[in-house]
Parts: sequence; structure tokens; C-alpha cells
Amino acid sequence: MAAPQQDAEPEAQELELELELQAVIGFNGYIYAGLTCHPDREHLIYPLGCTVVIESLNNSQSFLHGHTNNVSCVAVSPSGRYIASGQVTFMGFKADMILWDYEKKELLARLSLHKGKVEKLAFSPNDLYLVSLGGQDDGNVVVWSIAKRDAICGSPASAQSAGNAAVLAFSRCRDEMFVSAGNGTIRVWELDLPNRKIRSTECQTGQLKRVITCIMMADDDSYFYVGTTSGDILKLNTKSKLMSDYGPMKDKFSLGVTALLLLKTGDLVVGTGGGIIALFKGSNYKSIKKIQVQGGVTSLTRRGQGHQFFAGTEESQIYRINFAEFKEQCIATCHNEAINDIIFPLGTSDLFATCSKSDIRVWHTPENRELLRITIPNMTCHAIEFMRDGKSIISAWNDGKIRAFTPETGRLMYVIDNAHSLGVTAIAATSDCKRIISGGGEGQVRVWEIGQNTRKLEGVLKEHISAVSCIKIKKNNLECITASLDGTCIIWDLVRLIRNQMILANTLFQCVCYHPEEFQIITSGTDRNIGWWEVFDGSVIRELEGSVKGSINGMDITSDGTHFVTGGDDHLVKVWDYDTGEVTHVGVGHSGSIRRLKICPGNKYIVSVSADGAILRWKYPHSH
Repeated sequence: MAAPQQDAEPEAQELELELELQAVIGFNGYIYAGLTCHPDREHLIYPLGCTVVIESLNNSQSFLHGHTNNVSCVAVSPSGRYIASGQVTFMGFKADMILWDYEKKELLARLSLHKGKVEKLAFSPNDLYLVSLGGQDDGNVVVWSIAKRDAICGSPASAQSAGNAAVLAFSRCRDEMFVSAGNGTIRVWELDLPNRKIRSTECQTGQLKRVITCIMMADDDSYFYVGTTSGDILKLNTKSKLMSDYGPMKDKFSLGVTALLLLKTGDLVVGTGGGIIALFKGSNYKSIKKIQVQGGVTSLTRRGQGHQFFAGTEESQIYRINFAEFKEQCIATCHNEAINDIIFPLGTSDLFATCSKSDIRVWHTPENRELLRITIPNMTCHAIEFMRDGKSIISAWNDGKIRAFTPETGRLMYVIDNAHSLGVTAIAATSDCKRIISGGGEGQVRVWEIGQNTRKLEGVLKEHISAVSCIKIKKNNLECITASLDGTCIIWDLVRLIRNQMILANTLFQCVCYHPEEFQIITSGTDRNIGWWEVFDGSVIRELEGSVKGSINGMDITSDGTHFVTGGDDHLVKVWDYDTGEVTHVGVGHSGSIRRLKICPGNKYIVSVSADGAILRWKYPHSH
């Protein structure tokens, strides 16, 4: 697990200039109940890394920045005035909760009591109180006064004999009652404000032993439903604290019930770990309608009265479902695995492509929308490149193959089998589209001649002794440079297919760029240093520390060579002045290691991709 960005803040303040985050493509679908529809019916609120994203249904986004580590839960108050979000932190440290003003998008209060993680948050019906539940190392439930921004009282969330509580739900009518549940525990709590105490009553479920994953309270508080990992639903009476019934008896849902939604009609919508969204009428626990979505359902949230509702899944998809037709429409998608590469086609900033574990996706930049997905199951795509003529996307895969696809339809055009023995790790194409240079996990660099219907191996360059991480070709196609994890960068003559020059450093090189004038190169890697080198004789011009901690994995340079950008394990995007070697701007927003980043053609923005599957688009800060 990468360390959170505790030390990122002071550094950004010294420089004072922060990069402006314009858009994100990403949604942490692993957080249960992470997706919420705001009472204004026009906005969805969800976590991504250490940011809370507020996205309007017409695609504009705003961001709440303030957490120092991954957001673990989000809640919206019934009136819509407040948002609360909790985070994880290191073991033994206190995890922050932040109370936000929704209208002004600003931080109202930072509250810390729970150790390690804030598991769940819930607001009381009239926005008077906020109740928070700590994670497994903490196990306490705390009630906070929203007016005073202070804790009123707290208590362990479950009996010593029971397991951890994991979910919360507030009463819909009274500010003094809420319910918590988890592994073998369901409790109804009453708040005694004059004595600053909360008192709990354990609900009785007879012989049934269940692990609870979600709670849904009825609008009049008379009963509530809980979903279980066993795939059934229990209905409990709030007054008597007894279970009134449960179901389905026979066909339980596979992989458990993971989300519940109660509609004004009394109908129940159920989301399951198997990706099924089912509708129950009344209380006979027979599903009338079912739809299948991609990935286990982790969030269900209704828009207004529930004529429409939204579902979020573990595969980071967001669906809009119309209640009347009970049909799903996917409104947002993103990667849910580490992203390995990002590229723009020549001369346009409106499209870009990314690759991750088993897929390549093409995105429309202005709308942050996925246009195309190419999937090769159970494989990993390490690197991609648009051919200059725009006719194909070439890609490097861990099964040792180079695959080419059409950018419009994603049709497979050709495959080069056994291109490298330990997987293809880097790829580049000449500007005349006649050659592909590939690098492999075994360290070989191979030159392929690409004809109309032929792919011929022209030469094998064997000097690197470890995986090739990056390849850049000179504009005239006569020379290329390859960076490798063996601590060398080699400049190759592509006509005679021999080595021209070698650069050595005590690092695993991750990235290399030619300066546009092509007499210098810049490199970076695991030693956190950025090096400027002469192409002519491989001598070092200058070396600077590029990051306080962790490897630098990605770098790109502007077309005029005045600035370059870097990103790496410290989660920060940095813009550098090429000549002075000084940082001009820092972008804080990623919560995973940055794998690669690119400045788009025309220098309008920077797009960075990270190990947690997020794609962030930043405004390029320097006028051009």
C-alpha cells in the first residue's frame, strides 16, 4: 500500500501554485454505499481516492479536497445542506471526518476520534446530528452535534461476544434514534441528550446467525430491512426489536445482498454481490424483475421519489435505472485496475487512450466519456501507441504478443506472436508508420517492418539485461532511445541497428524523453532523480531530486521544450521549468501511484493515470 500524502501538503504550499483539476474519470466502486444522489436530484456524489467528487447529471464536476488519504465513506444530509466524508489512515493514528458545506463546496469542520478508519456515517433527519462508526481497529459509534461541530457521546458499537458493526442507518422521523449492524449484531440506539448518553437494544433474530452488509429504514420508522452475506433479507420491527420475517427462503442471492433501496411504494430493490439488481413487491420476497450489471452492486441510491435510481458496482460502473421499465443504462465507466499507459493521437487533444489489466479504452476528452473498449480477458496490456496515420492502435501485452486494433471499432487487425519471450513491456512506432520498435521483459529491443499485410522482424538489439520500460524515437526515424530497469538508457542507430551511446545510472529507469530539439534527453526512475543528458556523448548535464519519496514513473515534455511534467509514487503531478530545473506547479489529487502522464497536443491540459484506476485531467498552467 502506498503511503498517504501526509508530506505532500507543505511542499505544495512553498511553491504556492497548485495545478487546477478540471475533471476526473474514476469512481471507487469498492466502497459500500459510496454513491449517493443529492436531494436536489441533479448531482451524484462519490469518492475517488482522497477526493470527493460532485458530478451533475450533465457531466460538470466539482471536487472536495481535504482528506490526506483514501476516502472510506460519504453521507449527504437529508436537506442536502451538508456532506460528510470519512477516510482511512495508518494503524494507531486517528482518521479524520470532514463536514462540508454543499452549496459553497467548502470545509466546515474536521472531526477526529476514530482510530484507523471511519467505516460509516449517517445524518439525522433534521440535520441535527451526525453519527459515525469506526473501523475494525476502533469499533466505536459516536454521535456529533452538527451545530457545535463537537462529539456529544460515544459507545462501543457491538457487544464483546459479537463481531464488528459495519453499517449504520438513521431514523427517518426522529433525530434521537439510529440502527447499527454487522457481524452477528443488530442494535437500535436511543440518544439521551440531557445525560449525553446513547443506549442500545440488541435485536433478536432467533436461530438465524447473519453477517449484515446493509440497512434500509422505512419512511415511517416502523420497520427496517437488513441485507446479509448469506443472500437473504431480514425485516425487523423497530419498536419490539424482533424479526418479523425474512426471505427468500430457497433461492438466496449468490455472493450476498450488498445494497438495499426502499421505494415510496413499499417495493424493495435489492443489489447483490453477483451483479443482480432485483425488485421485490411487498413482503413475499419473490423477485418480479431482475437485471444483470457488470460487477457486484455496492451502492443503490434513489433520485427524488425513486422513479429513477442509480447503482454503483465494484467494476467502477455507474448505472441509471428507470423504475417503470426496470432497464439499466450505463452512465459512467472507468478502469478498476491499475492503468499502465496513456496516449494521445497525433495533433488532437479530444481523444486519448488508456490501457490497464485486460483492456484498452478510448475516451472522448471534453465529455470524459468512454467511446471504445477493447478487451482481451486474462491478459495485461503494458503499453499502447497510436500510429501516426490514425489507422491503428498498437499494444504490448504480457503474453509476448503485439496486437494492433482499429481505433474506431476495436477490430483486431493483426497480431505479432512471440514478439518477446517475457512479455512485451514497451512499444513505439516510426512517424512513417513503416516500423514498430518493441521492448521486452527479457531486455531485447526488436525492430519490426510493417507492410500492408506483412510483419517482418528486421533486427534484434541485445544489450539491455532487464525489462525495457520506455522507448522514444527521434523525429527523423534514424535513431531511438530505450530506457531499462537495468540502469541503462541506450541510444540506437536504427539504420545500422547498432548502439550509438549508453547512459548509466544507479537506478531502474522508468521513463525517458527527447527534448524537442533532440540534442538532450531527460530521464527518471526509482532513485527519484531527474537527469538531463547530452545525446552526443551520453554525459550528464545536471541531476536533481525529483521527488521526496518513491519512484518517478512517468514524464512528458511540451512541444516547445520549455516545461516538462513528472508523476510517481508520491501521488503528485509536478510541472518543471526545463532550463532552471525548478518546479512551477504541483497537482494534488491522486491517491495511488501515478503510472504515466501526458501533456496533450496543443498544451491545453495534462492527463495523469494511476495505480488505483483513476484518470485525472489538469489545466496546463503556462500560457502558450
